[in-house]
Amino acid sequence: MSPFSLELGEDQLAVRDWLHGFAADVMRPAAAEWDEREETPWPIIQEAAKIGIYSLDFYAQQYFDPSGVGIPVAMEELFWGDAGLGLAIVGTTLAAVAVLANGTDEQIGTWAPQMFGTPDDVKVAAFCSSEPDAGSDVSALRTRAVYDEAKDEWVLNGTKTWATNGGIAAVHVVVATVDPALGARGQASFVVPPATQGLSQGQKFKKHGIRASHTAEVVLDNVRVPGHCLLGGKERLDERLARARERAAGAAKAGSGAGKNAAMATFEASRPAVGAQAIGIARAAYEVALDYAKTRVQFGRPIIDNQGVAFTLADMRTRIDAARLLVWRASWMAANQQPFTAAEGSMSKLYAGETAKWVTAQAMQILGGNGFTREYPVERMHRDSAIYTIFEGTSEIQRLVIARTISGLPIR
Repeated sequence: MSPFSLELGEDQLAVRDWLHGFAADVMRPAAAEWDEREETPWPIIQEAAKIGIYSLDFYAQQYFDPSGVGIPVAMEELFWGDAGLGLAIVGTTLAAVAVLANGTDEQIGTWAPQMFGTPDDVKVAAFCSSEPDAGSDVSALRTRAVYDEAKDEWVLNGTKTWATNGGIAAVHVVVATVDPALGARGQASFVVPPATQGLSQGQKFKKHGIRASHTAEVVLDNVRVPGHCLLGGKERLDERLARARERAAGAAKAGSGAGKNAAMATFEASRPAVGAQAIGIARAAYEVALDYAKTRVQFGRPIIDNQGVAFTLADMRTRIDAARLLVWRASWMAANQQPFTAAEGSMSKLYAGETAKWVTAQAMQILGGNGFTREYPVERMHRDSAIYTIFEGTSEIQRLVIARTISGLPIR
């Protein structure tokens, strides 16, 4: 087990400074333009690929950092640069993690590299889980996967929504129901290879924030994928479904639920990384507000001389540091296989997301009228922060997970 430490090692500091330089020199100068364009920033992704930031190897190295803080440090720096561009750069990792978590070694070796492409031919990937009627309620997915034994193919039908890179991705990873009677435990993940017939982009969403990141519906109309595109393979799926049916039957006799949802446990472990993104946004807004308060003169003195402003900045910094501590703790626990006995993953995402939204609002207030204009970046940061109390589990869902974990009761 790696000891928990609040000090970064030399290699971690080097990576942090490298990412910070990219965020400052490449991302920030381009952030406002791509926010206005609301288009995928392919040139920025390619720049990241050329220097090794947008690559499977880089994210794997950070993911397997035994301290657990490799990914949080990377996320914080990139999203300090800009959240929309940051999500455009890291959005592919959602699909990559799904393959790494559920796929065989052969599937990982086949599909993960295709998700990123090469620096000269950049690709992106999409993870497709949410549906128009199934967001927080993952057991309500309607997208179906039916096995055609004669052809050893799976046939997928349904509509996915809120898919980062949906429709423009080379590789899509789709969560579908194979046994509706089992709810969330009757689901499986499938890789849809490039240029597969029947997959198309539906509505592209015009969003309040993170506008440089492509978000769209994905329509699956009799999409046929080979049997080897079922992540984990059919033998493992059949065994898992058999166990789920036995548990469901036992729970029905006992008059209780069917046990813990393994998918939710996976989300719980991934949430600190999203919290780190929120911290990057909050830190960026805080730094703008602090600099502004030191230089903005009203009534003959800098506005930071007023306790009302100074105390707000003190609270902003305190909350950012507290959020980072929660994220690092949860990340260390996940990396060292420590159980989240108090839903520490959800705690970190909840507090970091709420902090980003609050800090960016305070930054706008400190800048006054200037904060409300697009001449200053805090307006964009405030818009970007809003999603962090919504996606990867709303703040309400995080509180529900925490409450259920600490009480041991099926709170609804």
